[in-house]
Amino acid sequence: MRLRTPLALLGAAVLVLVAPPLLTTGSDSDTGTQIPGLRFMVPNTPGGGYDITARTAAKNAEDADLTHSIEVFNLPGAGGTVGLTRLVGEHGNGKLAMSMGLGVVGAARSNHAPKTLADTTPIARLTEEQDVVVVAKDSPYKTIDDLIKAWKADPGKIPVGGGSSPGGPDHLAPMLMARAAGIAPKEVNYIPFDGGGELLASILGNKVGFGVSGVGEYLDQIKAGELRVLAVTGPERVDELKDAPTLKESGYDVNFTNWRGIVAPPGLSAAEREKLTRLLEELHDSPEWQKSLEQNGWEDAFLTGEEFGDFLDAQDKRVVSVLKELGL
Repeated sequence: MRLRTPLALLGAAVLVLVAPPLLTTGSDSDTGTQIPGLRFMVPNTPGGGYDITARTAAKNAEDADLTHSIEVFNLPGAGGTVGLTRLVGEHGNGKLAMSMGLGVVGAARSNHAPKTLADTTPIARLTEEQDVVVVAKDSPYKTIDDLIKAWKADPGKIPVGGGSSPGGPDHLAPMLMARAAGIAPKEVNYIPFDGGGELLASILGNKVGFGVSGVGEYLDQIKAGELRVLAVTGPERVDELKDAPTLKESGYDVNFTNWRGIVAPPGLSAAEREKLTRLLEELHDSPEWQKSLEQNGWEDAFLTGEEFGDFLDAQDKRVVSVLKELGL
């Protein structure tokens, strides 16, 4: 029995030396960016802007070794407000975040949703991008002037497809475009789709006269020749689409851009919020993300914390103001 006591003490000492690295949560878990079990919710269908943003961010974060095995899942419906309601219901869940943007702001208003972005935890605005005005490759409209001429002749006859609910970016952009062309916004035949992915089939099948969506959503189809871009909605031409004029240089006084970001459920601890923010800060600074910005035609619009929260509040007021201004 006396021989076993020193051995037991020695074993205990070895365990003390070995155990801390095994039992501690480590710097990555406490102050780093590793969030095991992190999930990104996409509140519209696959192939849309929120979906592309979320999947790009997840892949870039993993490639940069910031965290691992991020699950991206889609929960479409009601312009993003089904996902928004789910997110708000996940009170205190620090392992869930949602990809979103101006479309969710507008949908929450137009659908009179029970929950708004004010009920979420703002994490970061990631990107800003222009919308594109596109038609199928066999469309009779070769230029933006061709389209506007036909549209003005009979606004209701040419349906406009957009990947967002009324009040969202793909709705506001053509409404502003109509007003600039001398068409009453109330006369526009706007058909909403649940994201750019769902809209694409209708554009390619000529079920809508033209579509409006984000640059990054249709860049591949434009380069492949499946879609013809007639114009972009922002202040300058897009590098990847140099032949596409802005609406303003085409004679239509429109300057419109969209944005996308990440929000989380309410009720997060300060540490959980800080960890999600740090992950996106490190992602933003990574070469992987910077390359994705360039490839997708996205503008860097990074903003975090209270400043992003203030921005969301301002965007909500902007949507209300523009809809009133347009008589919608």
